[in-house]
Amino acid sequence: MSTEQHTLTMIREFDAPRERIFDAWMDPDQLTKWFGPVEVDAPRDKIIVEPRVGGIWQVVMAWTDDEGEQEAPIEAVITELDAPALLVARAKAAPDADHEYEEMHLEFEDLNGRTRMHLTQGPFASEEWVEMTRDGWGTSFDKLDALLD
Repeated sequence: MSTEQHTLTMIREFDAPRERIFDAWMDPDQLTKWFGPVEVDAPRDKIIVEPRVGGIWQVVMAWTDDEGEQEAPIEAVITELDAPALLVARAKAAPDADHEYEEMHLEFEDLNGRTRMHLTQGPFASEEWVEMTRDGWGTSFDKLDALLD
């Protein structure tokens, strides 16, 4: 069993108040419009958000590829919540991981009408998973940027 920790850290700035960015994470009607990499959908009927500590934060990503229709559920529990500054959720790790859970830690920093979002997520099974997740978040955040216009 590996003791190495593979963690993703990203910082992204948005031209919108942090309340608006925080709400985009907590409102299923907004999540369905931006969550998931390019070519991946987040069907509204498969999103559950209970905005409280102990509440469910669940999104199912769906896409079609050469193997047909695919789904990847993210089933997390909110462990810390301080709107609009902090969201922490713990999800089941990928099947090939040597640990049971991954944590998503989001901090939303107010920049006088803009928002700097700090994302830390992990541990992951490998650096390959970190980079794949970084790419996915990057295009998801591009979709969120477009939604804010």
